[in-house]
Amino acid sequence: MISPRSALKFDLFAEASRQHKRDEVGDPLQVIARHIDFAELARLVDALIERGDGRKGGRPAYPIEVMVRILVLKRLYNLSDEQMEYQLLDRASYQRFCLLQDAMNVPDRNTIWRFGERLGVDGATALFQGVDAQLHRHGYIARGGQAIDATLVPAPRQRLDRQEREALAEGRTPDWSEAERRQKDVDATHTKKHGKSYFGYKLSVSVDLKHGFIRRICTGTASEHDGHHFDEVLDMHNTGRAVHADKAYASRQRQQLLKVLGLVDAMQRRARPGKPLSECQQRRNQRIAKKRAKVEHVFAGLRHLGGKFVRTIGQTRATVGMTMMAACYNMKRLASLLERGVDAFFKPQSGACKAQVRPRTANA
Repeated sequence: MISPRSALKFDLFAEASRQHKRDEVGDPLQVIARHIDFAELARLVDALIERGDGRKGGRPAYPIEVMVRILVLKRLYNLSDEQMEYQLLDRASYQRFCLLQDAMNVPDRNTIWRFGERLGVDGATALFQGVDAQLHRHGYIARGGQAIDATLVPAPRQRLDRQEREALAEGRTPDWSEAERRQKDVDATHTKKHGKSYFGYKLSVSVDLKHGFIRRICTGTASEHDGHHFDEVLDMHNTGRAVHADKAYASRQRQQLLKVLGLVDAMQRRARPGKPLSECQQRRNQRIAKKRAKVEHVFAGLRHLGGKFVRTIGQTRATVGMTMMAACYNMKRLASLLERGVDAFFKPQSGACKAQVRPRTANA
């Protein structure tokens, strides 16, 4: 009896053949690796993290650049420390991105967790600012005005009984053991939006309308009003004067603030009881909505980074996670624009496309 033919082929050089095929298809992580200066980001982090000189012995540390790449990869796909360790052992693309393709060992889950703890808010902020400096180096300065908005970032829900909730409401700590206390997030808050309940935190951002990058960020809890951090995320370095925001931000105080700062009030107006919006105000709101949609595109992009939520307990760690979220979004977008050769200084003509793509040369 003749055995059926099979499309499978076995060869000693199968791995090399698969690598060649991966290069042909294209590795999205290598696009980021080509265009982001991780060595510079590692130097920024290294200046903030204390490291032993090795004179007391102990296991040598992994290079800072390797650990920064791992944290970026972890945030890009929103992986746990355990999954990050496994994927570094299993995936060739992850190993290559993190400079571990020829290493016999990879950082384990505890090493990844400890480095994230040492990074802290200052380190995550330094990474965000370092990416912003690279945006400016490539010519992607904040232009075209800005859109300000806030988005909810869910956190692990807490299961509390009535006595625990009452104790927290009175400012007391419930009768928890040390192990239980570490698993209770007493910083995150509840809120409702469109009839749906949320528990977690809030990320406020300012996005430039020309290039769609996150320029300023601020974090808070879910129950805080969207406009609570308006002053902190207002970007005074944007070359455009218009500040776009939805109805939640409209107030006489903010209108006066923008006027004093020489900025243009492009906040949507809100109808009040007995005072509906005029047709002129409705048309104005529609024009603003088309502009401020840029910030909604950013929030959609954050959701694509493995999900717009944090896995951690406490506001400090949540702030680190949300800051890394914004930094990784800017990294991914910058790499995409540079890979496509989008000219940062092109001024579109009326009716023309909004971004000019430079012709790719043989050396590009």
